[in-house]
Amino acid sequence: MDLPASRGRWRRRSARSHLPVVVAVLVLLLPTLLLFSSGYSTMLRALLPFHSSASGGGGGVPQCRVSAELEGERFLWYAPHSGFSNQVGELRNAAVAAALLNRTLVVPPVLDHHAVVLGSCPKFRVTDPASLRAAVWDHAMQLLREGRYVSMGDIVDLTPLKSMVRMIDFRVFVSLWCGVDMQKACFSGLCCGVSGGSSMPVDYNRCRSLLSGLGGSEKGCVYPVQDDCRTTVWTYQQKNDGALDQFQPDEELKRKKKISYVRRRRDIYKALGPGSQAEDATLLAFGTLFSGPYKGSESYFDIHESPKDQRIQSVLERIEFLPFAPEIQAAGREFAKNKIKEPFLCAQLRLLDGQFKNHWKATFSALKEKLKAVELEMKRNKNSGPVHMFIMTDLPRANWTKTYLANVAKDARYKLYTLKESDELVLQAAERLMASEHGVRSGFLPKAVENTKKDCGPVQLPEVLLYVEESVCSCASLGFVGTAGSTIAGSIETMRKNNVCKW
Repeated sequence: MDLPASRGRWRRRSARSHLPVVVAVLVLLLPTLLLFSSGYSTMLRALLPFHSSASGGGGGVPQCRVSAELEGERFLWYAPHSGFSNQVGELRNAAVAAALLNRTLVVPPVLDHHAVVLGSCPKFRVTDPASLRAAVWDHAMQLLREGRYVSMGDIVDLTPLKSMVRMIDFRVFVSLWCGVDMQKACFSGLCCGVSGGSSMPVDYNRCRSLLSGLGGSEKGCVYPVQDDCRTTVWTYQQKNDGALDQFQPDEELKRKKKISYVRRRRDIYKALGPGSQAEDATLLAFGTLFSGPYKGSESYFDIHESPKDQRIQSVLERIEFLPFAPEIQAAGREFAKNKIKEPFLCAQLRLLDGQFKNHWKATFSALKEKLKAVELEMKRNKNSGPVHMFIMTDLPRANWTKTYLANVAKDARYKLYTLKESDELVLQAAERLMASEHGVRSGFLPKAVENTKKDCGPVQLPEVLLYVEESVCSCASLGFVGTAGSTIAGSIETMRKNNVCKW
């Protein structure tokens, strides 16, 4: 069954040429339509754009069919985007928001690199939250159709958060909350057993409409957060609720782009917690939760400490470092111990993506300086052997010709090591990772889980090379040199700081 990648498209037919036929059919079907009016209305709402007046706060029957298993639970969903490191940053912020608002965090899939793009907060040019959520749904369905779905909870070890933040895997949530079949997104039996449901296209489209909030809020069902980084910086207990943020669009930008945004600092608990319009909604749906420092402020989420709330302070401390799943860390240690076998240097060279393709000179210069420092240290220690170096780069080896990397590869003073996605060690790590089903096991599961295992259809192994490479670099005892400004380099530095490699 081909799942819908987007909302159904309806082609309008001529009303004049078929008017008598239409009238006759409506008269004949009127009793049936009345009898099944609730289901008919639901179908239309799923396929056609919502009218905000009908779906906003009119007191109508909520359109979310919540499973009895989820009765009384309230959830928080958000729209991740960009590269993997950015997605991990959003997951951290989402965990804080879920703990603050006493909601169960819906853990999303790992999205393809830049499959969903936010834009630029500093330039006040971003995708609106509803469209961002819809784009995430569409990409998640693409991953499902292609058998490439992997949960963030499969890759990132969420065990440190389990005692503090309630979680549920996106596949389990959508299956129970929307009643749709997510089994094609599963690798092993437990996931397949708890992710079944309807395979009707109308149900997928309806779920997309609800989760994206494209038609506004559903009273008692969905509250879509429309405040984004152009107008809002979320805070907690800072005594400045409603105050102007330090960073505002300058006059030139206002004039050039004809914008009138004003950024205010808002207390997230007051705005979306008890007593707010969002309180009764089963699902609170954010757009992005990515944030970064900019001109003395934060782009969107400025909650880094909570001295008055020890529970939230503990969550903030736990999210500072979320390690990779054990299978990934084990693969990195195995490569360092059994393949390299010697103390080594790791070089992370990002050369092709975005801004980095314009900074080869600076990136290679940093590597040259690091190699000089390592060689001097080896001389002091009277070590005459070659410098063992693990290289992780997005530049294919076939393209190293006439670059500094080609010179290093030919130099007898250095012995280089690399990994490929097709290497046996990487493939085995992927197999073990998916068989463990960390994503599904890290959160809420139906009570009768012991009776729900079933066989899954064929899916692709996930690409885990990047994560294994980062784990190898965490083991580099001669040091690490990364690409300036790369979030991947930042992730490796954090792993090394937390001493994750022990062998």
